[in-house]
Amino acid sequence: MRKVDAPGAGWYPDPQHRARLRWWDGLDWTDIKRSPPSSAELEASEELARFMKQNELVASAPPPGARPPGGWNRQDAEELISEVRSAARQEVERAAQQFSDRATTAVRGISPLISEYTSQVTKWIRRAIIIAIILLVAYFVFQVIAQASFFEWLGDRIDNLTDESSRAP
Repeated sequence: MRKVDAPGAGWYPDPQHRARLRWWDGLDWTDIKRSPPSSAELEASEELARFMKQNELVASAPPPGARPPGGWNRQDAEELISEVRSAARQEVERAAQQFSDRATTAVRGISPLISEYTSQVTKWIRRAIIIAIILLVAYFVFQVIAQASFFEWLGDRIDNLTDESSRAP
């Protein structure tokens, strides 16, 4: 078969397995396969074809008061081009502003991971320092109480020793 006689690229029944479709690239079969379209897919494609046909009819109809293609002079064509350019610029600027606004909103909503982990580490270090201070204060209070009681006990023992030795013959 000649290349000019070959069908255009598209989905065709697979010559090796009729229950599925295979992609023909215009020159040869590819390895891309799929199941036949469902009735919903067929209806959607028909609806799309009707829609496209209606749009072609609307687009092909000249607007009221429009000049035929040969009726435009250079000045009218330049005015039309400048209007189209300004409309396109305005649309691009609007889209850029909208994109910028969305990007700014997205950036504000994102907190850097380093600050999140740093704040967690700082929080744990503060807790550890507070616990260490509490334990240190408790240790010193215990030491003061323990030493006071120890010295009181020792003083009592010494007093008892001296009292007993003074009574001894």
